[in-house]
Amino acid sequence: MERRGVLAEGSENGVAHGGDLDAARRLFPAAPDPWIDLSTGINPVPYPLPPLEASALHRLPSPADLARLKSVAAAAYGAPGPDHVAAAPGTQILIETLPRLVPRARVAVIGPTYAEHAAAWTRSGHEVRIVGALSEVEGAEIVVAVSPNNPDGRVVTAGALLRATGGRGLAVLDQAFVDLEPVEAAAPEPGLVVLRSFGKTYGLAGLRLGFALAEPALVRRIEAALGPWAVSGPAIAAGCAALSDDEWRRTAASARCQDAERLDRMILRAGGRILGGTALFRTATFEDGPELFHRLGEAGIYVRRFPEFPERLRFGLPPDKAAWCRLSRILK
Repeated sequence: MERRGVLAEGSENGVAHGGDLDAARRLFPAAPDPWIDLSTGINPVPYPLPPLEASALHRLPSPADLARLKSVAAAAYGAPGPDHVAAAPGTQILIETLPRLVPRARVAVIGPTYAEHAAAWTRSGHEVRIVGALSEVEGAEIVVAVSPNNPDGRVVTAGALLRATGGRGLAVLDQAFVDLEPVEAAAPEPGLVVLRSFGKTYGLAGLRLGFALAEPALVRRIEAALGPWAVSGPAIAAGCAALSDDEWRRTAASARCQDAERLDRMILRAGGRILGGTALFRTATFEDGPELFHRLGEAGIYVRRFPEFPERLRFGLPPDKAAWCRLSRILK
């Protein structure tokens, strides 16, 4: 089985993830504190959560609490109703769960992309191959795509993904980065599962909240696999508040797009060539990619690098003026 994807420091089970500042400190023990972590695609300006009621911590979430969250999520994500929404403690657990719910199959993952997709299907015994385009998925019963893609921002529509499956099986569309993008988000329909990330958009990744949008029968199977009380009371409260706030999401989308354009200008001035990205990150190539990674690291700035493409670096958005200035000084 072929496996390749987005790899860097902080590997677990052979798959790398951003945000591992322990790995950064091991690589650059003399770097100044505080670190600026640009290795993730998480909104650096988090949603301003209202005060949390003590009951959210003192008691188990009730079925009514979960039902309210699913209704709010259905409205925010364009699902026909709450029965089309499965709530989970982050999209990662959904990526792990889906492969366990279907018989062994031939799986095509459009890549290179977030490596956990291929890894999860492989761990569950499926025959997995990474392909470069939808035109190469012939013979696959399950097709997986991330759109907008990590790390290059490539967009795949739900319709194109469903056509690629040819009605043979399941299309999985991971839209973790779609909320702040000027592209149409997908709604659940037969043969399609859409994954949505809460933590990336709202800058609250530590809450662990994500959603699968699917036909009700599959939603029930996902929920049964996750078990009772899969989503915590604080995550339910935060999700209900943030997902109901359309104005904040529109304002955040505009602001992060402006930040991404500012980052583009800095990358170009530094001699980089932008490959793509989203409102929350940019991926670029540099002739001196490995050297630049080390210069940034020595300055306490951690970005993503890709061992398969040593000239390639991915930059998240700095969180504040001081971080922008420090990044600008190194890139100059």
